[in-house]
Amino acid sequence: MYTGKLVRLRAYEKSDISTILQFLNDPEVKRLMNPGIPYPITVEDEEKWLASNSSLKETYSFAIETLEDGKYIGGCGINEINWKNSWATIGIFIGDKNYWGRGYGTDAIDTLVKFIFEQLNINKIKLEVFSFNERAINSYKKVGFKVEGVLREELFRDGKYHDILIMGLLRKEYLKG
Repeated sequence: MYTGKLVRLRAYEKSDISTILQFLNDPEVKRLMNPGIPYPITVEDEEKWLASNSSLKETYSFAIETLEDGKYIGGCGINEINWKNSWATIGIFIGDKNYWGRGYGTDAIDTLVKFIFEQLNINKIKLEVFSFNERAINSYKKVGFKVEGVLREELFRDGKYHDILIMGLLRKEYLKG
């Protein structure tokens, strides 16, 4: 549907469910993306989520697949849109660890950002990231995101409190870069 240099963002399919569950129930993946209690996701939960995806809603979820072989490796999307103030919040995960640190996440974010700025006429994109997720922070910075704030000791993970960073990217910054 939307193509970057390494990945394509496409609609989720029923055939993705077993792999989605494998990714989202992986303790290391869950540790990096879910601020809540790391409780396993069930097949029923995922089927309901997939059925709730619709182009008629204000949120958009995309499967991330590699261009080289069409392999599903994760997901990204728009979690919230504020049309009045022209901003959107986004999220991403790469569930297949073989693709971590190889530019696939950065390309997926860049492709999603381009879609948002060019197709939705949004002025600002923002996200939250755990302070210990340095790989994600570096990826967001490569696309142009800047740290706008810190929610101090907002997350309890691995026996201690961690900050959550708020990052943002303005359309004019992205187009200038």
